[in-house]
Amino acid sequence: MMRLILAVIVAVVTWFIVATIGNWILRAGLPGYSAVEASMNFTLTMMICRLLLGLVSSVCAGFVGATIARNTAAAKVAAVVMVVLFLPVHYMLWAKFPIWYHLFFLISLAPMLLVGAALQSKVVPAS
Repeated sequence: MMRLILAVIVAVVTWFIVATIGNWILRAGLPGYSAVEASMNFTLTMMICRLLLGLVSSVCAGFVGATIARNTAAAKVAAVVMVVLFLPVHYMLWAKFPIWYHLFFLISLAPMLLVGAALQSKVVPAS
């Protein structure tokens, strides 16, 4: 049980670490990104990059959670935790982004954590 709890915590933290590093990359690589980040007046390209970053963060979180837990249970729990964490955030940001952006992020969040967990079982054989 402690391994599962640790795996969930580390998976959630991993999501935010990957997202933060990715956001630094977006700031450095996308012209104008830093200038509009505070107001969240992103271009279509910027929004797509942010969504791709969310996908990568979710896959990494699922992979790490499954690696620590040695099964997919942590990724399933972390997926629920992440959706619960992001629902109020997206509610508060509802007017800042188009509906497709919110729907894509929220609908893909849990499944991509599970994809990361499934990848883990393919990459790291059970011991």
